[in-house]
Amino acid sequence: MPDLILASGSAIRAELLTNAGVPFTTAKAAVDEEMIKQSLMAEGVRPRDISDALAEAKAQRVGGKNPDAFVLGCDQVLELEGDLLSKAETREDAAAQLAKLSGKTHKLYSAAVIYHEAQPIWRFIGEARLTMRALSTDYIDSYLDLTWPEVSYSVGAYQIEREGVRLFSRIDGDYFSILGLPLLPLLSYLGTHGVIAS
Repeated sequence: MPDLILASGSAIRAELLTNAGVPFTTAKAAVDEEMIKQSLMAEGVRPRDISDALAEAKAQRVGGKNPDAFVLGCDQVLELEGDLLSKAETREDAAAQLAKLSGKTHKLYSAAVIYHEAQPIWRFIGEARLTMRALSTDYIDSYLDLTWPEVSYSVGAYQIEREGVRLFSRIDGDYFSILGLPLLPLLSYLGTHGVIAS
């Protein structure tokens, strides 16, 4: 079977693949995500397409060095009322993001792109809508007491698979896409193309 390389340092994506019994190695892609994102936003590119472009940039970077492998690039973008949120760099940033998301519905776009032989051969974008309940300042502080700095690795400063699920009143969409990887479509593709047994 061909090698699968995850072009990401994401622990949760690696965990999802491992739990699904998918053999893979990892190689973190050295791309300037923020520069790409800002450039695309300045051009008026839709958030959904920004997630796809970032995933492709990662797959392309690692795929260029591993042309015989199937290289999986992933990215997730959070859109709130037309604005994009990035990962919080400080606890204060996280508190501000949660206050901004409080009582509102936002969208998550989780893109995955596979490169093989120096070209993209598969792509998928999962979409989810999440409604956060109204959060008090005290609750946000107590939540971050429990979860910071772990939530700094997640856009929106929450981890739906852990305590972050308590922040929400409604979630519509694929659970795995919310975690950052559209796993079911990916497994289907890998199985039909001989990368994993099916």
